[in-house]
Amino acid sequence: MQDEDDTISSPPRSSRLSAARSVDVADCEGIREQSPKLCGYLNKLVGKGPLKGFKTRWFVYDPRKCYLYYFKTPQDALPLGHIDISDACFTYDVEGEEGQFEIRTAGKEFLLKAPNKQAMQYWLQQLQQKRWEFSNTRGCGNRDSWCSPNQFHPHTGLVAKFADSALLEQPNESMESVRSDFTVDADANGLVGLQTARNSATLNFSLKQWSTELRNSMSHLRPSRGGESRRSVFYTASNEEWELVEPPTKDTPEHKPPAESPRRESPSHLHRHSLGSAFTFDFRNPSRIRRTFHMSSGKSSRSAETSPVECNGSKTLELQLRLQSQQEELHSIQEERSRLQEELASQKELVRLLQQTLRTSQCQHWPAGSSGPGEVDMTTALVEREGQIQDLCGHMERLALEKESLQQELKGLKIKVGEINDQLNMLMETIQAKDEVIMKLSQESQEGSAELPECNSPTAREQQELSNLRDSLQGYKSQNNFLNKEILELTVLRRNSEAREKTLEAKYTALEAKLCQVESKYLVLLQEVKTPVCSSSDQGPTREVISRLLEDALEVESSDQQELTILKPHPVSEYDVYGFKTVPEEDDEEERLVAKVRALELKSLSLTDQEVSVGVKWENYLAGTMNREMVRSPELKSLIRSGVPHVHRSKVWSWCVNIHVKKIRDTQPADYYENLLCMAREKPNPASKQIELDLLRTLPNNKHYASPSAEGIQKLRNVLLAFSWRNPDIGYCQGLNRLAAIALLYLEQEEAFWCLITIVEVFMPRDYYTKTLLGSQVDQRVFKDLMNEKLPRLHAHFEQYKVDFSLITFNWFLVVFVDSVVSDILFKIWDSFLYEGPKIIFRFALALFKCKEEEFLKLQDAMGIFKYLRYFTRTILDARKLMNMAFVDMNPFPLRQIQNRRTFHLEKVRLELSELEAIRQTFLRERDTNLDGRTLISDDEEDN
Repeated sequence: MQDEDDTISSPPRSSRLSAARSVDVADCEGIREQSPKLCGYLNKLVGKGPLKGFKTRWFVYDPRKCYLYYFKTPQDALPLGHIDISDACFTYDVEGEEGQFEIRTAGKEFLLKAPNKQAMQYWLQQLQQKRWEFSNTRGCGNRDSWCSPNQFHPHTGLVAKFADSALLEQPNESMESVRSDFTVDADANGLVGLQTARNSATLNFSLKQWSTELRNSMSHLRPSRGGESRRSVFYTASNEEWELVEPPTKDTPEHKPPAESPRRESPSHLHRHSLGSAFTFDFRNPSRIRRTFHMSSGKSSRSAETSPVECNGSKTLELQLRLQSQQEELHSIQEERSRLQEELASQKELVRLLQQTLRTSQCQHWPAGSSGPGEVDMTTALVEREGQIQDLCGHMERLALEKESLQQELKGLKIKVGEINDQLNMLMETIQAKDEVIMKLSQESQEGSAELPECNSPTAREQQELSNLRDSLQGYKSQNNFLNKEILELTVLRRNSEAREKTLEAKYTALEAKLCQVESKYLVLLQEVKTPVCSSSDQGPTREVISRLLEDALEVESSDQQELTILKPHPVSEYDVYGFKTVPEEDDEEERLVAKVRALELKSLSLTDQEVSVGVKWENYLAGTMNREMVRSPELKSLIRSGVPHVHRSKVWSWCVNIHVKKIRDTQPADYYENLLCMAREKPNPASKQIELDLLRTLPNNKHYASPSAEGIQKLRNVLLAFSWRNPDIGYCQGLNRLAAIALLYLEQEEAFWCLITIVEVFMPRDYYTKTLLGSQVDQRVFKDLMNEKLPRLHAHFEQYKVDFSLITFNWFLVVFVDSVVSDILFKIWDSFLYEGPKIIFRFALALFKCKEEEFLKLQDAMGIFKYLRYFTRTILDARKLMNMAFVDMNPFPLRQIQNRRTFHLEKVRLELSELEAIRQTFLRERDTNLDGRTLISDDEEDN
């Protein structure tokens, strides 16, 4: 069970506590979700070898991928690792530690521990439910997405209602009822959820487990304590075999009781069944019943001296004699060691004295320059002395080696004495256990019809055993229900997987057959192109082939197609993922072919490696922000500029709207939007008539707004009416309906209402959507200045042929490119627009012209230029290229420059409007004067 967390050491205790206390309550409570998040603290078995032990981790379930991420603290941005729940199985042992359960995935096993049994059952029930929900929704949604269709923040707009059907049928009611029969009621007792990040009870749980973690780690350093269970088997007169399992050692300073090892139970443990906390029966031997007897260090028992069991006296006496002989041998070895140390010290002193005598004799008898007959004797004496010194050195080395060997032997004897002490303690406790069993059996045999007062104690013990048996029975019932549900769900998952595999095989076979047919038809077409053009009378068979190919090319996916509905074979649907028509209904085959080619190109661009990498980056970013809400950052800005994936757009748009209107929303009551709707229903609104006229003209090519009965029409009506009551000076302006319609595709009514407020009241200048459209006119002049600066050649070309491109770009700014570009580019523009504001409109407007600059320069007449202006944006399909031009080629692009030019042109436009108003007033006065002086005659007089 090794994973990414194994190499990470546990944080200091002080830092863990401070991190747990520093959880921001606003962050926890400010996250707006559809359902409560499954998260909380669990102990996870981590580490390798002797450092293996349980450590506290913060677990968070992510429904997008069905992953269970775990972090060091709730504030961490990056997870330590994850557990794939989609294909996992769960189990736990009734006799194991309380709250301990296991998750098994492909190639990995994770051992986790909850604070108590109730929390463990809650986690297991929730994880089973999440796995079941993910399996039933697997295959839903956009097949081109890079993540699970079960969204962490599911779509809340109109696009959510029209998701593709699932690969597998939804479970029926009978299946759900069977699952509910096996469900065990479990309550987390406040130990699961966001509140546990700042709950003191959780901190106490973590502190309580600190000593357990330390003991679990240290137990692996003592090989004789954490290994196999020690057993002692003894027999009684009833031919029953009793077994003592893991008797605890006495709590002495030399031998501390080791903590229970967190290792997995051996296979033989699966056959052992516990009844309460006292007895454990082992049914491995069917011929004889072996009862395992667990002892507790707190039980009072009779001493070994008063034990009536004499059959074990000889064995105990033998052990005592062996222990006494070992101690005597150890004492003699210690005396020998001290004697050798004294001898070694005396030899060292002798060598020192000899060396000193030698130096003295050299100074006295060998003066400088002297020689005589005694020199030879002195030399001989010196040689003898040197020999003696070498012998003494060798003897010292041998003594040192002997000393080391004696020390090693002493260590071994100490270890052996410790083991013998352990065995002695174990035997003493075994004798005590046997004494209790014999006493119990004798009391049961002597028990008569009349109960004596002394018998009250055994009766209490029997009641305790009965209570323990009931608890064990309840535990086994719960485990049985859980395992039955687990087997049931795993069987259904396996069958679904097999059905999915068979469906894919059938789909592959059908597509292969269709490919062969298409290849044969195109071979005939290529052969026809190769041959010379003939008269129409000679083209009978080939004409049919070509017409059939054209029909196949124009064929789109319809909702009533029954062939292979599980995976739809056609690459182009009638509607795209946003609900817009991909191929128009016109009779012109050329227009339909062009639309089909455009849809295929967009489809191929969405499958490029760059799009896939963007999706992966978003997955990684959202996984890092799982414990907290998104915040403004350069990383998020870069991601949004690269485009938000379809599956995450609802969440990102909602967050962008909230950060821009947070101050405005805080000043209003929670039911502000509902109050505006009530006011619109009760009182007549001057703008309601124009709103009703424009509803069906908003997005006629989108299925959500195509008919009066479409769901989007009523939502759009509500949003526009509520906005008209909030801003009576604006009321309703053409263009607001399209802004609200785009917002409703990914947001609910109230969020779309606040999105409209963001655009009109926060982003755009004043008088942008009023009757005079003053702000819109100013932006067109600012855009002309930017065109002259960024694209001077194209601006001069337009000036040369007197082409006023503002007739086209005015609508771009008013509705933020709705119905002006293809849908994929439109929503990528809106991603950046909702995050950065109106500066994005200038960037993309310039990028659109730069993308087709060379095509404009080739046109040499005003009519051709203006005609190309009307549709050139629909020919731009590569969103990556366009975004690179907008955010790289257009730099630098300071917002202060735009604001300064807005101020400059605003004064000029106001002056021009005042002059026009003066001219209009003069004209009206002159017209009224002329009408008053004119003589009116009848028709009869005029005829005469």
